[in-house]
Amino acid sequence: MTADPDRFQVRLAQDERDLLGAQRCRYDVFVDELKGDGPLVDHARRLERDAHDPFYEHLILVDRQRDDGGLDHVVGAYRLLRSDNAGAAGGYYCAGEYDLSPLIEGGRKLLELGRSCLRPDYRGGPAMFHIWNGLAEYTLDHEIEVLFGVASFRGTDLEALAAPLTLLHHRHLAPEDLRVRALPDHYEPLNRVPYGGIDRVAAMLEVPSLIKGYLRLGGFVGDGAFVDHAFNTTDICLILDTERMNARQRAIYTRGLNGA
Repeated sequence: MTADPDRFQVRLAQDERDLLGAQRCRYDVFVDELKGDGPLVDHARRLERDAHDPFYEHLILVDRQRDDGGLDHVVGAYRLLRSDNAGAAGGYYCAGEYDLSPLIEGGRKLLELGRSCLRPDYRGGPAMFHIWNGLAEYTLDHEIEVLFGVASFRGTDLEALAAPLTLLHHRHLAPEDLRVRALPDHYEPLNRVPYGGIDRVAAMLEVPSLIKGYLRLGGFVGDGAFVDHAFNTTDICLILDTERMNARQRAIYTRGLNGA
């Protein structure tokens, strides 16, 4: 997997330095920026890591201009787990927040996405396009049918997030066969205020760019939110069914592959 060989490269982590680079990038975003924490976070070495990491593949975006042999060469990352590897991993990370039965029982080829991040100074430019292009290539190579994973709003104040959460519930709730649900002990409804009373344009502006990107591709959200106090976020579950993508959405998703 490559992208713009003069500057960027997208690839699966190849060695320990690549994995540590992904964990360093995650630390800068999830710990420094979002004020998250966790039992295996290494503050001394600035590494955000957890018990799931050894079982996942790590898709990384490398900036060659930063590659001086250290760990700062990774400027973006995704953590990936295919359904055929989920058993060895002891299940999906998302299963700690959502009941994934509708997806698992569907018997389709699944890909869990997690720990998606870009360093702040790479947002809004070509970096996101490159890493999404690498993800699309991976999805096609492995004949993935459904992608899913948690995505986050910053903060845990549900009242402050009431408008965008309500908007997602009314416009983008997953169909029944894909509708995962936040676990009962942590379930927070998305539908929080009367839909007719919200400023829908303003509410959509509050939705993080990553979530909006998946919605533009035809993605859905699961039922309910999960408040992750350790990471200082409010999580939703995003689901993207490749068979439900229309021609325009599919063209956006695969843009840059095979000359497209």
